[in-house]
Amino acid sequence: MTSASATSLRSAAPGAVVQPVWVRVTHWLNALGVILMVLSGWRIYNASPIFPFRFPPSITLGGWLGGALLWHFAAMWLLGVNGLIYLLLNLLTGRVRRRFRPLSMREFFSDLGAALRGRLSHDDLAHYNAVQKVAYLGATALLVLLVLSGLVIWKSVQFPLLRELLGGYETARRVHFLAMAALVAFVAVHVAMVALVPRTLLTMIRGR
Repeated sequence: MTSASATSLRSAAPGAVVQPVWVRVTHWLNALGVILMVLSGWRIYNASPIFPFRFPPSITLGGWLGGALLWHFAAMWLLGVNGLIYLLLNLLTGRVRRRFRPLSMREFFSDLGAALRGRLSHDDLAHYNAVQKVAYLGATALLVLLVLSGLVIWKSVQFPLLRELLGGYETARRVHFLAMAALVAFVAVHVAMVALVPRTLLTMIRGR
C-alpha cells in the first residue's frame, strides 16, 4: 500500500483539534515575520545589488535604506523569538516526532509522484504526507541558513568563524539572497497548495 493510500485510510475524529492554538499563533507570527523581512530585505538589497537587477520600489518596505533596516531588524526579532518558541514547543510536545516520523526517500518519491498526478490524498489533515514533511523541514533549514548568513552580514567582525564557514562576507550575501529566494518559492507553492486544499487554511485559523 502506498503512502498516499495509507494516508487516506487515516481520519481524524470529527471535531478533533488538528492544529493547537500555539501552532496557529506561532504560524501566523512566523508568516508575518517572513513577509516583513523579505519586503524590507528587497529594499536593502536595492541599495547594494549583488546581481544585475533591482526590485521595484513599490513592492519593497521601508521607503529608504534606513527605514528598511529598521523594519528588517524589528522583523528579525519577531521571527527569531517566535521561531525559537515554535521549535521548542514542537520538540517539547512531541509534535516533531508525531508529524515528521517516519520519513523515507521511498515514501517521498511515492508521494511526489502521486502529487504530480493529482492523486495525493488530503483526507486527514492531522497527518503530513512525505512531500509536506520534506518541504517543511526544508523551509526550517532555510530559515536557519538565513539567520546564520544574516548574522555574518550584520555583525561580520563579531562572527569571524561563521563568516569563514560561509566563505566570506560577499559569499554570505549571496547565500542569504539565494536562501531568501528559495523560501519565497516555498511560500508561493505553499499558498498555491492552500488554494487547492482550502480546508488547510481553515484548520490553521480555527484549529479543526
